[in-house]
Amino acid sequence: MIEKKNILTYEGLTRLEGELQDLKVVKRKQVAEKIKEAREQGDLSENAEYDAAKDEQRDIETRIEELEKILKNAEVVDEDEVDLGKINIGCMVKLLDKIDQEEVIFRIVGSTEANSIQRKISNESPVGKALIGKKVGQVVDVETQAGTLRYKVLDIQRVK
Repeated sequence: MIEKKNILTYEGLTRLEGELQDLKVVKRKQVAEKIKEAREQGDLSENAEYDAAKDEQRDIETRIEELEKILKNAEVVDEDEVDLGKINIGCMVKLLDKIDQEEVIFRIVGSTEANSIQRKISNESPVGKALIGKKVGQVVDVETQAGTLRYKVLDIQRVK
């Protein structure tokens, strides 16, 4: 089975690599120390600190495995080479919400980096899919679970 490529911006790649490094170098040592201290308390059968440390260790190892898989299949978008003539992964887009008459700004990223609070939307989300390939001046209708959204593309920029 061919594994899905994880499309990342350079910023996303750097963030994930930093998290992986921190988990391997810092967090593993911290949890190993917690386990050692809990073992020294004696009976492990009723040792909540030991159980909590082992759970934390399992979570760290799971996240390390997940990050390694993401990075192994990463495809990095060079944001300096993004064609600003149309919306693509790695660009910042300014839109006019035609329903609310408000300007909104989104950054189009791969699904691994999506974060609605930071206005980073996935190229695989309904809005992201609808915007990819559109040009300044075009109006885009997006079918979502919340109903139909309508945006006019005002500007396409590189991420600074």
